[in-house]
Amino acid sequence: MRLSAPIYKLKRQAKLLARAEKIPLHTALDRVAASEGFESWSLLASNTSFRSPADRILAAIRPGEIVLLGARPGQGKTLLGLELVARAQAVGRAGYFFTLDYTSVDVVRHFEDLGFKVSDGRHAMIDTSDAVCSDHIIRRVGPTDGSEIIVVDYLQILDQKRTNPSLQDQVEDLKLYAKAKGAIVVAISQIDRMFDASGKALPGLSDVRLPNPLDLSLFDKSCFLHGGEINLHAVP
Repeated sequence: MRLSAPIYKLKRQAKLLARAEKIPLHTALDRVAASEGFESWSLLASNTSFRSPADRILAAIRPGEIVLLGARPGQGKTLLGLELVARAQAVGRAGYFFTLDYTSVDVVRHFEDLGFKVSDGRHAMIDTSDAVCSDHIIRRVGPTDGSEIIVVDYLQILDQKRTNPSLQDQVEDLKLYAKAKGAIVVAISQIDRMFDASGKALPGLSDVRLPNPLDLSLFDKSCFLHGGEINLHAVP
């Protein structure tokens, strides 16, 4: 049986349902599971064929790689990026989330919507500074052992400040850092709005919105989302 949406989106649906109807979260989870054809949420979650997209991506990317994660608004790219960070500990890595788009309150709320608590500091380091750029990210992560998953939200505004290096230079720096340290860097990316009229099932590299020049072959892998589908490929 195929789910109508990835598990992380179904969890968010249940969270919103619990808030809207003022019912316990476990009741809302079971109700969402029933709509997917399962008797309970535990039965849905225990089905190994519905492994989290974050788990599948973490199993497919390798130390030292830099990954582009792209989707149109509302498709869950930020939530997926947050889940990658939250699950970093489970694969023996430290999670870092750098964002120029969200406040710390927003990020914590999204983590909690996914079922993760960040108040104890175990799941992630969150940085919402206006200074986020490649230099800032490399300084904040520091001289570590390379066991990091670093998610950057998002690609197209890294060079928004004129004092920052070009987007090309920043991605080159992050790639060199990832390769040297064995870290994993995931850059969340906007997709051009023309994709909505293209009739394609999923975006591709040609649909990435690039207000400033960037050689996308710098990325080792690309991951695109749309309509509950996810496509992860090596970048040619």
